[in-house]
Amino acid sequence: MSTTTPPDRVDPQAALRRLVRGYSLEMTAKDVEQLEAAAHLMPAGAHVSVTFLPNEDFPGRVRAAAAVRRAGLTPVPHISARRLKSQAELEAFLDALAADVGIQDAFVIAGDPPRPEGPFQDALAIIKTGLLAKYGVRHVGISGYPEGHPDIPAETLWQALHDKHAALRDLGHEVSIMTQFGFDAEPIFRWLESLRERGVDAPVRIGVAGPASVKTLLRFAARCGVGSSVKVMSKYGASLTRLLGTAGPDSIITEIAAGLSPEAHGEVALHFYPFGGLTKTAEWISDFQKQQGV
Repeated sequence: MSTTTPPDRVDPQAALRRLVRGYSLEMTAKDVEQLEAAAHLMPAGAHVSVTFLPNEDFPGRVRAAAAVRRAGLTPVPHISARRLKSQAELEAFLDALAADVGIQDAFVIAGDPPRPEGPFQDALAIIKTGLLAKYGVRHVGISGYPEGHPDIPAETLWQALHDKHAALRDLGHEVSIMTQFGFDAEPIFRWLESLRERGVDAPVRIGVAGPASVKTLLRFAARCGVGSSVKVMSKYGASLTRLLGTAGPDSIITEIAAGLSPEAHGEVALHFYPFGGLTKTAEWISDFQKQQGV
């Protein structure tokens, strides 16, 4: 029997190497010290998203992005459309990022508020201003939801993704998609296949939860509407008797690597959500790479 890998399927070890070596992760404005402690564990130029949390201010977000740049990594500041109170506020943020950081990458998302706090209803409204290119942004990330969104119908999500992708391409931007974290590979594969069938060829960063307590994973899964408690328990090797323990994403990462097909799924990498802490996540990734020989 032949052991040759089919032409449409990457060898799992090669796929695992590509997924893990090309990873990105995210931080908050309060994580600068953790970033500095973990930077030596991360590959040069790795993408680090700087979130747009409501309890953090613009100067703090800019300082965090600057810290990413100083560490030899690539800052990807988030822009939350519904949290912006005016176009002037958006331009001031972009101007500070351009002056103090020299950003070329950004991630644009609608944000959580049910009603906009200013003139921007969603990410597409930010994109259509043309301001991203004005302030030096060449590459723009947009969101994807393999397991859906608790408050938005599936077809609405697909239409929004299509419209953002098309608008960014028309404006000359490079585009990538970063997904919400999940705990099951099958919905991810189905979503990737549907994405490619719809003609969207942008690279995708699949979101996975970094090592964290089981209680933390369950809380975020419930809040974000991804997966279920059963999936968390099964995919992260946890049990109800180990709620105070820590679980890592070993299982889902190897499952994704084993099932990837470039022909069906396109270009894919990993994005880590470090619910257990940025330093802890970077250490976990480094250890995982050594254990897997990648």
